Amino acid sequence: MKKPDLNALVQQFLQHKLTLALAESCTCGLVAAQLAPATGVSEVLLASVVTYHVEAKQKLLGVKKETLATYSAESQQTTNEMALGLHRHLPAADVCVAVTGLCGPGASETPDKPVGTMFVTILLEGHAYEYREQFSGTASKLREQAADFIYGKLAEILQRRQEANGATQPSKKRIAEEAGTPVRTV
Repeated sequence: MKKPDLNALVQQFLQHKLTLALAESCTCGLVAAQLAPATGVSEVLLASVVTYHVEAKQKLLGVKKETLATYSAESQQTTNEMALGLHRHLPAADVCVAVTGLCGPGASETPDKPVGTMFVTILLEGHAYEYREQFSGTASKLREQAADFIYGKLAEILQRRQEANGATQPSKKRIAEEAGTPVRTV
């Protein structure tokens, strides 16, 4: 997996005038910590909450006991409720990201959900982008891969948003320059 350019990602957020909030479980705050040195992050990152334990997921983000009992703390359903709870508590956050997963044996590990299974929900403009990914390696490597995956998906979503809004259409000046036509600015 290619290492993401976090400065470029933060610049995308700034360009779109969007803010970000994170609800991290298995990554233990790594997503926010790696973003911290990026230029302009203080204008983008509103908050990051680490809700590692189920009690924290329930009390801080409003994840339902029934969801945890039925699907487990490491599930897409839990991740979705984490993202929605984060947005409820921080409505100023334009983008809410939640991540859960298995970085070690135990918990809700099954043959269908082995160690390395990660669930991510990205909430933007009323749309939930849901991802289930399988990574491999040590617990540290799993956290790194999950963080890099999140950065990559955020960059993709923002790029698609920009294209959908027509912001990537070339300017008349750029078209003329590429055609070799001199351009006069007034």
